[in-house]
Amino acid sequence: MQAELQILGAMASGDAHAFARWASSVEQPLRLSLRLFATSVDTEAVLQETLLRIWQVAPRFTHDGKPNALLRFAMRTARNVAVSEWRRQGRADQQEALERHLSAEAEVAPITPDPHLREQIVKCQQKLPGKPKEALQQRLSSGGVDDDSVLAARVGMSLNTFLQNFTRARKFLKECLEKAGIHLDGELT
Repeated sequence: MQAELQILGAMASGDAHAFARWASSVEQPLRLSLRLFATSVDTEAVLQETLLRIWQVAPRFTHDGKPNALLRFAMRTARNVAVSEWRRQGRADQQEALERHLSAEAEVAPITPDPHLREQIVKCQQKLPGKPKEALQQRLSSGGVDDDSVLAARVGMSLNTFLQNFTRARKFLKECLEKAGIHLDGELT
């Protein structure tokens, strides 16, 4: 959550690069949240309007202390923009179906993390050799805020060495998780 607060702080101060990194990281979940509207409204326009609104609101946004606060806000905003556009088009004949779907969507329980997976990831991270472990930790603690060149400089590595160590860390993690019976099917390749 610390990385999320750092990105939000950078966005609030007008850092367009921080906003671009955040937007690219949430684009897929936002698009998925709009799939209900794909046949009725221009979801690309809705997505662009949502991102514009988030950029404008970022300086005044108050984090609620829960993970992914800005993403959750963006998803609500996207849904509201899509519903407004849908209503503007005068689709009164489909109002009941939309309301049923939106209420069913609200009742879906959030996916809870797998504690076994989390435990195994931590165990495997602890087994990593020195430099790959350092590179991975830098990436994780940065949360996507800093460039790899900045992260490499922090640990006294050239960019190429940093990237090689990060690649080694991913490979070691994948192998360790597979030994524990966890197959991520291409997630870490």
